[in-house]
Amino acid sequence: QVQVVESGGGLVQPGGSHGLSCVASGRTYLIDAMGWYRRAPGKERELVATITGGEITDYEDSVKGRFTISRDNAKNTVYLQMNSLKPEDTAVYYCNAVLVVSTTTTLEAWGQGTLVIVSS
Repeated sequence: QVQVVESGGGLVQPGGSHGLSCVASGRTYLIDAMGWYRRAPGKERELVATITGGEITDYEDSVKGRFTISRDNAKNTVYLQMNSLKPEDTAVYYCNAVLVVSTTTTLEAWGQGTLVIVSS
């Protein structure tokens, strides 16, 4: 259906900024909302930010004011700009796309994840 591939992981110093990208391919016309999730070491995967097809955004409380999600529908790409990074932001970040297959059926596409390490 749809494949999503993240890029941009790396090592960042505390207080620094970093950006992630996620490109979707395949039946991209099925995509409605897109989002970023993360799994920190020893923790469950959690929602970081989402953006709907109408570009309504939502954020997990701990990243509000620091992270910004955006999308470029022409490029089938969603971005996550992360500012004022903290060591607790260290995690594998996953891209997610919600596919509207029919009026009653939605599916999700997940990327393989990209590792962000915030450390001095």
